[in-house]
Amino acid sequence: MTMKEEAKRVEELRQLLNHYNYEYHVLDQPTVPDAEYDRMMNELLTLEEENPELKTQDSPTQRVGGPPLSGFQKVEHRVPMLSLGNAFGEDELKDFDRRVRERIGENFSYVCELKIDGLAVSLIYEDGVLVRGATRGDGTVGEDITQNLKTIPAIPLRLSENVSMEVRGEAYMPKPSFLKLNEAREKNEQDVFANPRNAAAGSLRQLDPKIAASRNLSVFVYGVGTVEGREIDSHSDGLDFLNELGFKTNPEWKRCETIEDVIKFIGGWIEKRPDLSYEIDGIVVKVDELEHQEELGFTAKSPRWAIAYKFPAEEVVTKLLSIELNVGRTGVVTPTAVLEPVLVAGTTVQRASLHNEDLIREKDIKIGDYVVVKKAGDIIPEVVSVIEDRRTGNEESFSMPEKCPECESDLVRLEEEVALRCINPKCPAQLREGLIHFVSRNAMNIDGLGERVITQLFREKLIHDVADIYKLTHEQLIELERMGEKSVTNLLEAIQTSKENSLEKLLFGLGIRHVGAKAARTLAQQFGSMDSIMEASIEDLEAINEVGQKMADSVVRYFQNEEVHELIEELKGAGVNTIYKGPKPVAVEDIDSVFAGKTVVLTGKLEQMSRGDAKKILEQQGAKVTGSVSKSTDLVIAGEEAGSKLEKAESLGVEVWSENRFLEELNE
Repeated sequence: MTMKEEAKRVEELRQLLNHYNYEYHVLDQPTVPDAEYDRMMNELLTLEEENPELKTQDSPTQRVGGPPLSGFQKVEHRVPMLSLGNAFGEDELKDFDRRVRERIGENFSYVCELKIDGLAVSLIYEDGVLVRGATRGDGTVGEDITQNLKTIPAIPLRLSENVSMEVRGEAYMPKPSFLKLNEAREKNEQDVFANPRNAAAGSLRQLDPKIAASRNLSVFVYGVGTVEGREIDSHSDGLDFLNELGFKTNPEWKRCETIEDVIKFIGGWIEKRPDLSYEIDGIVVKVDELEHQEELGFTAKSPRWAIAYKFPAEEVVTKLLSIELNVGRTGVVTPTAVLEPVLVAGTTVQRASLHNEDLIREKDIKIGDYVVVKKAGDIIPEVVSVIEDRRTGNEESFSMPEKCPECESDLVRLEEEVALRCINPKCPAQLREGLIHFVSRNAMNIDGLGERVITQLFREKLIHDVADIYKLTHEQLIELERMGEKSVTNLLEAIQTSKENSLEKLLFGLGIRHVGAKAARTLAQQFGSMDSIMEASIEDLEAINEVGQKMADSVVRYFQNEEVHELIEELKGAGVNTIYKGPKPVAVEDIDSVFAGKTVVLTGKLEQMSRGDAKKILEQQGAKVTGSVSKSTDLVIAGEEAGSKLEKAESLGVEVWSENRFLEELNE
């Protein structure tokens, strides 16, 4: 064949193979035998090898897996991948429904979807071609696993339209693939995976894409993150759009008009769950209309317009052998049940949380009891109840000590708390847990400095606080158990690299009460430096939208401690960055715009732009865009078919602009 003929044949083969792949892995309706598919794939491989200039990143041949990676790069999500709040019964679902109705009224619908038990992923397409795939990570920053995701046949490398977008989905391992994988691992005397979710996550975090390719993974895409050039009005419209583009979506979803319909849908799937070829651990319930989703908004951790109903956990019986006490980073002393090993929801459980002394008394739990154990949300083991009929009289009652089991300081119960707490700032357990938190992924992210190494260093008195981490030497580390030359070198490099982290990482790593990763980023962005945060008053902190009284009090109290000031100076002396490196917000007073400092609500259908675009423009102009009208609203911009928000604005006397008036102001 001539070069032109070969190029034409390559394109023909790609189109055919992509179509056959879609039929097999998405529609589950193959039209050609496997042998014919393999023959065409081999022909395409040969043509691309002979003509490298014809190879493209969206070719079906790119699924076979490239060379092993040296590591995974961190990537920031365009839109945060927030986790969902959980509901464990009908009452919690009805509470969720009540909160939704209080905010947006009665005119809305829900969409119910199966909650796939896998690994959440983000896929980015540019002009219809897959360019990046990433894990959820902490919701803000994930890991680039593009090469591994390309090995999943159900993920299209090219869409049916040349659209640029981000989609979210759940990668999973089908039950037959899981059983086959574990059988092979048993034959090779390897540890088996506890469940399909762990197997899928482990497969996608392999540095060698060929391993991921061998694991027979699949994916269900469940939502649109961002999309250019296409207006989507509802979540259900988004699912239809994803199907049109060639994505594999889960067909078992339903639009429900009432919470009673939602509960009925859930009840049906509790019964049918075992019949599926993949694992699910609940049902996701979402408000369908995107306008209402925007109005409901988000908390710091999760959307207000969605909730995950978790199926009732599997319950088993085992014996409680003893009760251990653990002192956490904040000084809370938690009793933990030590159990005879038992299999619960696919994993072996030997320990379960007892939460606090009040719970032990309420459930009358004694050492030696036979107890019912389940996994809360199919994740965290907990003791549900005692089987009193099986008591022999040899069981022992348990009571919490008056002294800290680690440092012998008095334990106290703070006002409005049920937990006992050690308030000694020098408590070894709190210091050790604080160090483990400081080096964790969402904090300073020091690879190689995990719980085992921290415990060794602390036990050998080589570190006492987080500043000591930056004083560690090669000579000290090489003496530790299971630490070779390469491990020590890599660890010292990771410690050095962590000095360059942006301020929010350090701020979260310090473990200030009520300051999570998102709040740390907000504080760092608003104040810019550790010194400015240390000098901030409660009023300064509360002036920030995301900061409440409890967090403000905690931050001020933390930085009033002289020992904290000394610690920060030590960290600075070691070269640890204390400045925010991310994009800085523009002060409202520096923005020359009629919208600067105003609270604005968008309602109705805009003709010249999407509401999302209008919101971005307003925020760039210094406005705060909210989802509901109140006395504090300065302006409502109303498009066509504006409803209750417009009526409320008129009743409150809030100024209302048309879209044309808004555009005129922007163009002046």
